[in-house]
Amino acid sequence: MTDLAFLGALDDGFEPAASDIERALDTNGDEALDAYSRVVTSVAERLSPSVANLRVWRRLDRLGRLEGGGSAVVVTPDGFLLTSAHVVAGTDRGLATLTDGRELELEIVGTDPLSDLAVVRVSGSDLSPAELGDASRLRVGQLVVAIGNPFGFAGSVTAGVVSALGRSFPTRAGSVTRLVENVIQTDAALHPGNSGGALADSRGRLVGINTAVVGPGMGQGLGLAVPISPATRRIIAALMTDGRVRRAYLGLAGGPRPLPPRVAEAVGRTRGVEIVEVVPGSPADRAGVRAEDLLLEVDGQPVSGMDDLQRLMHAGAIGRRLILRLQRGNRALEVAATPDELLDGARPAG
Repeated sequence: MTDLAFLGALDDGFEPAASDIERALDTNGDEALDAYSRVVTSVAERLSPSVANLRVWRRLDRLGRLEGGGSAVVVTPDGFLLTSAHVVAGTDRGLATLTDGRELELEIVGTDPLSDLAVVRVSGSDLSPAELGDASRLRVGQLVVAIGNPFGFAGSVTAGVVSALGRSFPTRAGSVTRLVENVIQTDAALHPGNSGGALADSRGRLVGINTAVVGPGMGQGLGLAVPISPATRRIIAALMTDGRVRRAYLGLAGGPRPLPPRVAEAVGRTRGVEIVEVVPGSPADRAGVRAEDLLLEVDGQPVSGMDDLQRLMHAGAIGRRLILRLQRGNRALEVAATPDELLDGARPAG
C-alpha cells in the first residue's frame, strides 16, 4: 500500500502590473533559464506576503504541551487564513507569523478533516490575501510554485511542474472515511512544515493547499495538494461561516463495476456502483436498497463510482427525497431515499 506522509496551462485571467512574466514567456533560446527564473521570482514576490508560518500547541494531559507547525495562506484582508486540517488538529492555541514580521495570535474557525482543510483567523488587519485560482484549468507539465515553511524555514520557495492530475487520497474523521478527489501531484519539493502552504500557478494564483508527500521519505518529487475548485470553495465558505461542513449520508458502501451489456446499452454507459454493504437502519436500508444491487443514478445524475455518489452528498441533499435508480438482477427499479446528515460514527462513505 502506498504510504502518505502528511506534511505538518496559462490563461489571460490575470495581468500583473509589471510585465516580468509576459517578458519571461516571450523569451526563448539562451534566455530560457532566465525566463524560468523570472516567472518563479515574480510568483514568489507576489504570493509570499500571503503565506504565514504557523506555530501551534497541543495539550498532552499531564505531560504539558507539544509544539507543532505548518503553513497557512491568507484568503481575506481581515484575517482569515486557509491551512490543512491536520496542521491544527487538536490545537490548543497558536501563532501566525507573517513575512512583514507581525506575530499574531490565531483562533480555529473551523476544520474539516474529510477534506484536510481548515480555516483560522488572526487578530490583524490589512493582510495581503492570495488570489484564488481554479485547479481544474491546470494541465500536466504546467509550472507550479510551492511556498511554505518547511522545518520552520519561513518563506521557502520551490518550483516544479504538475506531475499528474485526478489523484485521490483517503481522509478520516473518527470512523468516517472519505476520498479527497482531483488532488494535484507535483514534483516541487515538499517537506514537513509545507502543510497548509500555497501551491500557485505561474500567475501567482492559489491553485492548491500542500498537504502530503507519497512514500516514507520527504522531498521525493511526489507531493500532493488539495485543489482549489468550486467544491473546495464551498468548503472554505462553510468553514468561515459555520465552522464545519455538512454532508449528506445514505449509509451504503460500494465500488465501481462494469455493467452487463444489456444494462449498459439501456443507460448509455459502461459502469455503475455495486452495493457491497447497506448499514442497518440507514436511509438506504429504509429505502429498500440491498447488497449486490447496482446503483445507476441518483436523482437523474449518473453514478459510475463512489466518487460520483460522494459529490452528490452535499449539504443540500440532507433531508431531501432522492430517487435512486437500481438494477437488481434482471429487474430495473427505482426507490426513494432521504439522506440524513453525516455524523461521526456513520461507517461507509456514501
